[in-house]
Amino acid sequence: MKTINETTLPSVVESGGVRESAASAARRDAWTRRLPLLPALIYVFLVTQIPFVLTIYYSFFSWNLLKPGSFRFAGLDNFAALLTNGSIRTAVANTVILTVCVITISVVLGLAVAMLLNSEVFGKGLMRTLMIAPFLIMPTAGALIWKDTLLNPLFGLLPYLLSPFGLGRLDWVNRFPMATVVAVEVWRWTPFMMLIILAGLQSQNPEILEAARVDGANALQSFRRITLPLVRPFIELGALLGSLFVVQTYDSIYFLTFGGPGEDTTNIPFLLYIVGPGGGYNIGQASTIGVVAVIITIIVATFALRTLFSIFRVEARR
Repeated sequence: MKTINETTLPSVVESGGVRESAASAARRDAWTRRLPLLPALIYVFLVTQIPFVLTIYYSFFSWNLLKPGSFRFAGLDNFAALLTNGSIRTAVANTVILTVCVITISVVLGLAVAMLLNSEVFGKGLMRTLMIAPFLIMPTAGALIWKDTLLNPLFGLLPYLLSPFGLGRLDWVNRFPMATVVAVEVWRWTPFMMLIILAGLQSQNPEILEAARVDGANALQSFRRITLPLVRPFIELGALLGSLFVVQTYDSIYFLTFGGPGEDTTNIPFLLYIVGPGGGYNIGQASTIGVVAVIITIIVATFALRTLFSIFRVEARR
């Protein structure tokens, strides 16, 4: 009669070997699928993470390229200077004002246009193409078009149209610099908001709206009670993603106002340029501003990703 060890040991060893072989095969299969992505991962690491690590390193040093021998360890002095520097506070305030105004107006206009394009209107395909066009234009080209073709007080289109009202010679860029930058950015980002909100509207079940209409609900009630709750996650996603890019606005400010008059339109990215390669050549302070800007961007991106994943979960349950 066989003992328990003699009868069970081979089967245990065999099953353990099968599990190990399956696990090894699964690991090999996983690495085989990831291997084609390795060059892209290495490239992204080299062009993003290494420069960011160097930026963090330089933020702890006082270094001005115009002053030979100024490279020395400064600890947290550069970060402490951010709290007492008036230009920093102005740049932060301008960044917040610009971001809030652009995102709010873009979301409202994007929602209105998305509602229009979601209905049965003549030329809907052409209108959709024309609405997307501003988002496809390079920011530099867009800013120059606005400055030299539309708003120029001598030969601009807008002063020409407003000349019967006595506003033909008004220099919009210098008189209203922040409003001008906001207008250009709203023109640029409204199509982005429209596309995201339109995707949410097209996922709406038309039978629900028809049932609400049969029950006596008017258009405003249907929008408030049915449509708006449905597209709210898409509005939040568009606002968060848009904020990531509007916070980094540089091209429009550079070509429209160059941060002026004074510091009226100087935001964080443009201040980084002025402090660093734009004339100050203060690498330590510029690196500190860059680190703070990246931290703010990461915080906003975290909320954007959470919103995006929540939308995916809701759509998966449908």
